[in-house]
Amino acid sequence: MRKHLFYLSMVLVLTLFSACGGGKKGVFTPTSSGRAYEVLVVVEPGLWERPAGRALFDVLDSDVPGLPQSERSFRIMYTAPSNYDATLKLIRNIIIVDVNKDLYTQPKFKYARNVYAAPQSILTIQAPDEASFEKFVEENRQVIIDFFTHAEMNRQISVLKDKHSDYIATKVKSLFDCDVWVPGELTSTKEGENFFWAGTNAATGDQNFVIYSYPYTDKDTFTKEYFVHKRDSVMKANIPGAREGMYMSTDSLMTDVRPISVQGDYALEARGLWRIKGDFMGGPFVSHVRLDKANQRIIVSEIFIYSPDKMKRNLVRQMEASLYTLKLPGSKLEGAEIPVGVTAKDTTNNK
Repeated sequence: MRKHLFYLSMVLVLTLFSACGGGKKGVFTPTSSGRAYEVLVVVEPGLWERPAGRALFDVLDSDVPGLPQSERSFRIMYTAPSNYDATLKLIRNIIIVDVNKDLYTQPKFKYARNVYAAPQSILTIQAPDEASFEKFVEENRQVIIDFFTHAEMNRQISVLKDKHSDYIATKVKSLFDCDVWVPGELTSTKEGENFFWAGTNAATGDQNFVIYSYPYTDKDTFTKEYFVHKRDSVMKANIPGAREGMYMSTDSLMTDVRPISVQGDYALEARGLWRIKGDFMGGPFVSHVRLDKANQRIIVSEIFIYSPDKMKRNLVRQMEASLYTLKLPGSKLEGAEIPVGVTAKDTTNNK
């Protein structure tokens, strides 16, 4: 009996050490809890129900752009500070609302990682009063959304580092001299002229990755109009439908673009809906348009989803993480993690 108890004790100790070894707080940092894109807000109940709290709720509850149906950005939970106990402190994504006129003269962000568990992201929003808190949150809505979205994508990138398709990585390297991590579930592939596709070919929840290139010759390359025109021509040639005359096209009215940073360089992000001309198939896509300076060409990497009977947010974001792992020729960067931080807009004179 003592022997069994000894072995059980050793197993528990080893489990603690193995589960906690990656945290910054030492070997006793536990694994975080909660689901992907789930956020806990620690806030006084009264404030949560007033305009300041509703402003934060509206940011977290906003629709994910580029999806064919309404899907909110995060699943929201909230608790009063008095109930913020050791169990709740293990949740992976936490926002702490700290409004105190005696401590603060202006609103600002403060963030931390892996404080009570790992991986974990904690964003504290400080303000002297509810009015300035509300204004600050509304002005920095995208900062808040990107903070937690990128944190979740980094968790997926961490998984991809060890569990990506070596075959696709090798193919992309040989065809484009680029490095990329794509999920191993994408087992179907197709090559074209300066074009490569990989997908799951699933009946539903189908996830796809595309990369293609073309010479950089036009100053309007990084515009929505140029992107849609080029994408349509490439997809028409390489992604046909089930019957002759059918092909993939871009819904230009539902496509939005914005500048972002990928691997430390400028990129144009395009997000919207694709359709098959002459068919009822369609779904969301996300593209990164980047300049390969060494070869004076444009590299476009894209993910698209076909899942008519399922929610698509997590499918898109899971694949979108792969786009951030793409390294252009000559890149000296180590790792693929998206920088996660908070830089407030200057309109509040935040320091």
